Amino acid sequence: MFGLRWYSLSTHPRHGWSLVLSEFVATFGLLSVIWGCSRARSSAVPFAVASYITAAYWFTASTSFANPAITIARSLSNTFAGIQPSDVPLFIVAQLAEALAATFLFRWFVPNLSARADRILIRQGR
Repeated sequence: MFGLRWYSLSTHPRHGWSLVLSEFVATFGLLSVIWGCSRARSSAVPFAVASYITAAYWFTASTSFANPAITIARSLSNTFAGIQPSDVPLFIVAQLAEALAATFLFRWFVPNLSARADRILIRQGR
């Protein structure tokens, strides 16, 4: 596609604490949108996620990799959206730290989440 090999290591540098912090903020916001929409109006989640990713891409220094799988995949493509493989570990650390922070924050906001989840889940095969 686009005349490129199917894989090539990215040479696009993305290092520095400001980019790592912006990745944390962008990913935290994404999980907040998902948590909030899935509770209030689950049918809006795809549109809210797409809107948030677009906004985060435009208004933060992060390119909203948002999860380790995408970060690794983008290190294997030498395009404007790529990330140099040596910069991947700090982005993954920021994403995992953000996931923990969002989990603890939303568990604090919604302490009875597991009790509510039993009513929401649809059991198959019964």
